[in-house]
Amino acid sequence: MSTAVELGLSPSLLPVLLVGNLEEDFFLIREILQRSRSALPTELDHARSLEEAEEMLQRGHYGLVLFEHHTGDAAATKLLAEFLHTGRTIPFIVLTEHADEKAVAEIIEAGASDCVEKSQLTGANLLRTIRCTLNLHSTRQQWQLAEESLRKLSCAVEQSADIIFITNNEGQIEYVNPAFEALTGYSQQEVAGKSPSILKSSEQAPALYRELWETIRSGGVYRSVLVNRKKTGELYYVDESISPIRDADGRITHFISNARDLTKRLHLEAQLLQAQKMDAIGRLAGGVAHDFNNLLTIITSYSELALDSVAPGSPAQTRIQEVLSAARRAADLTRQLLAFSRNQPQALRVAELNPVVSGIVKTLHRLIGEDIELTFTPGEELGRVRLDPVQIEQILMNLAANSRDAMPEGGRCTIETSNVELDEEYVGHKRAVIPTGRYAVLTVSDTGTGIPADHLTHVFEPFYTTKAFGQGTGLGLATVYGIVKQNHGFVWAYSEGGMGTVFKIYLPCVQDRLAAIEAPDIGSETVRGGTETLLLVEDEDALRRAAAEFLSLRGYSVLEARDGLEALSVAKNHGSTIHLAVTDVVMPHFSGGQLANELSTLRPETRVLFLSGYAGQTVLDHKVVDIENNFLQKPFTLKQLASKVRAVLDNRGNSVPIADRAIEHPSTVTVGSE
Repeated sequence: MSTAVELGLSPSLLPVLLVGNLEEDFFLIREILQRSRSALPTELDHARSLEEAEEMLQRGHYGLVLFEHHTGDAAATKLLAEFLHTGRTIPFIVLTEHADEKAVAEIIEAGASDCVEKSQLTGANLLRTIRCTLNLHSTRQQWQLAEESLRKLSCAVEQSADIIFITNNEGQIEYVNPAFEALTGYSQQEVAGKSPSILKSSEQAPALYRELWETIRSGGVYRSVLVNRKKTGELYYVDESISPIRDADGRITHFISNARDLTKRLHLEAQLLQAQKMDAIGRLAGGVAHDFNNLLTIITSYSELALDSVAPGSPAQTRIQEVLSAARRAADLTRQLLAFSRNQPQALRVAELNPVVSGIVKTLHRLIGEDIELTFTPGEELGRVRLDPVQIEQILMNLAANSRDAMPEGGRCTIETSNVELDEEYVGHKRAVIPTGRYAVLTVSDTGTGIPADHLTHVFEPFYTTKAFGQGTGLGLATVYGIVKQNHGFVWAYSEGGMGTVFKIYLPCVQDRLAAIEAPDIGSETVRGGTETLLLVEDEDALRRAAAEFLSLRGYSVLEARDGLEALSVAKNHGSTIHLAVTDVVMPHFSGGQLANELSTLRPETRVLFLSGYAGQTVLDHKVVDIENNFLQKPFTLKQLASKVRAVLDNRGNSVPIADRAIEHPSTVTVGSE
């Protein structure tokens, strides 16, 4: 038999399925329905078993099922319940015969919409029952597309990552979602009936809250970024909107707050802004340091020359030595500026941190004084790091000096090293831009006065100091910050007023197994002269003249040039060997790097010693500079210059002519910043 749906009947007809094994019942009901088609157009199909009904329902859509049920047929009732609970939403009318009240109750409980005694089956009775059933089913369906909507809405609110809470029109909390509980630390039971003022942080003016309540009580929506406080006292930031909820008559009955946690994002933005600010200041500092380096080199050079021409023990000697002492202190400041700006020259090597720190700690006792107990606790099996020992010394000297100043009446300063493996959980907890991986950690702690909370966020800024005027430059911790960042590391400060301070420095470990390289001997050498010919190239006339005079007094033949082009001309016209070219790196018209490349062809036997007040990428771009072997950073003394000249000529620094350096592998020693 073809079904009504299969026959493509008009959608205005109500497809009805009769389930029962009596053929005469089908013809009777069909006749009743046909007589009532003007009031309720229907089309009747017949299924002789539950299995056939199941198949027909799967093939087509029926708006009503008439289900024949025999008295005492418990199996049929069970089948009806199973059939209805498969997710069917079709209304069922059960046709019974001599059913008692208990049987009818079982039928209704099984899921039927209504029951009709077959003995009372008339057109009017069946039509009325069908209409009531369809209306009831429609209402039930509407109550259910509403119940489902509420369920989905409830799930959305409960599972939302946004923080949601609802108050009555008096501002008492009636509901909070799990995200609220997770962020604030307050449970639903703890906040129920209380005011949202329990979240106040005192970081905002009272006028803000007055504006908030005026806005929402007048029916408006309030939006703002607010600073709230968790149950633990920790602050958090939210982008919050608060809206009124109205009843059917338009009266405000409740308020709903929807907020998104901005704490991590704002923290990262602050880090980025701080990094950008520090980078800009660093570029400025690097440029200023170059100019100072040239000026200081001139000051120290002429002071040395003057010192050689005065009588020992004379007042003039004392005065000149004071000038040299001041120049050295100024040179220390420029080195700190370069370290902060991450443009300090680096002689990097793979090394163990413990031997480097141990050697430096021996010199720190004299710095911090006898009334401070200094201890070093080396960690075991530290990972190797790529470092410049001189820079590690700068870090420890600055941190130790800070600890000393924080303990005027004595105390304890502890230096420790350790290994740490940073995983995703730790990095997320720190809320910092730091890669996962293995780090060697250098920790310096003291029992001093500590750093107040309002100062702690500024301690790494250059020229920021809490010391009295003239007692600090404000560059110590900025230097530490710059060196650590230049070495791709991270530094944090932990402190409370009166509780001491802890600095933790994370240096990334390297993967290779290269042997540790000893730090070079930076002690003073005896200044020796020579008879070789030098080509001195320097665009600062005063500096060039002073250096030429000093080197000439030590026996060298010195040729002078103002820039690279003039130096190239001198090299072409000079009739004998030029043993060493001593040249500034950055010069107008023709740089020291370009000169070195030209000399590699014109005079391949000539060695080159580079001088520069610049550092970092500016020097590195010239590609021929080797910090260990053929580079001298300004400011330098004339004795340091003479020592370096002698070292290069004697090949003690493994320096080779430029022509030969062209085929060497790149040096493992690097210059500059990240």
